[in-house]
Amino acid sequence: MYGGFQQIGRTGLLRIPAAVNQAIIAIKPRTGKLVSEYLLGTLNHRVDHWKTVASSSRKDPNITSQDVRNFPIAYPNPPEQHVIAGALTDVDVLIRGLDQYIAKKRDLKLAAMQQLLTGQTRLTGFGGEWEVKTLGEMFDFSGGYSASRDQLSAEGYCYLHYGDIHKSTKTFIDVRAEFQDIPKLDIPLKRVSANSLLEDGDIVFVDASEDDEGTSKHLVIVNKDNVPFISGLHTIVAKSKTDELAHEYRRYCFQMPSIRQQFLFYAVGTKVSGISKTNIAKLTISFPSVPEEQTAIAEVLMDMDAELAALKQRRDKTRALKQAMMQELLTGKTRMVSPRGSHA
Repeated sequence: MYGGFQQIGRTGLLRIPAAVNQAIIAIKPRTGKLVSEYLLGTLNHRVDHWKTVASSSRKDPNITSQDVRNFPIAYPNPPEQHVIAGALTDVDVLIRGLDQYIAKKRDLKLAAMQQLLTGQTRLTGFGGEWEVKTLGEMFDFSGGYSASRDQLSAEGYCYLHYGDIHKSTKTFIDVRAEFQDIPKLDIPLKRVSANSLLEDGDIVFVDASEDDEGTSKHLVIVNKDNVPFISGLHTIVAKSKTDELAHEYRRYCFQMPSIRQQFLFYAVGTKVSGISKTNIAKLTISFPSVPEEQTAIAEVLMDMDAELAALKQRRDKTRALKQAMMQELLTGKTRMVSPRGSHA
């Protein structure tokens, strides 16, 4: 049982002789009573119990050996414990396999991006030189409408908070598909500058970040229905001057290391790194001059994204299945073998 509030309640199974320090509580099941793997599953299933105990009435959140001794546990006979632990282990193996496969597919996508978005590899049927331009030649830049998080609700117009850009695991936001989940700001639309209203194909960059990784964070707007969508505080809106970059291609071309390095070069600040509209305009980008090649590249990468999303969904469903299994098997609601006595 590990110390540190975020770590409190985390458990592991020791398979080699070892000693533990004062921040760890070791549990040694009595011979013939509890199967170690079954006990591990039970402790993992009830990890929130330990956080509740740790934060109940203590100045420094922690758990003690007495807390562990007082932990109530129900368990069947050892043969059934072995069967339950084996079933949960099988699911764990499946989850680990999916995690590894997802990591492999993610690496393949990153390699494909490096090849396709730099022109090192060309798709069949395309050739010729690539264009190199500054973002200032291709986009106009403006700021967003300032509103705090506590002003947002489920009513009003869609609002893109810079914190939601930082938290996003994607590089685009589809207003039609995600409308219900997008925070809203209830104000008269006439108070918002037209430059802060997001249209299909606009790119929204954050203008500040607490770490280098977040300096170049951005979202491409997919807004086919032209729904009123307000860009928020600490954002920089890039609106196209030209049609040189295909909308789908924009989802990927700003993720390249060459772009990120330019953001870092122009970012200023110590604890918080910021970048201005003037400096974003100085960034350069290379791209295929033929829009059809851009679209073809984007389609390859979107297919890879779709495969990754399907794998992640399968992994998440498997995790949910494990939680359901734990709830059934570790509480006795569902029995794996014919019961021949149980204990509490």
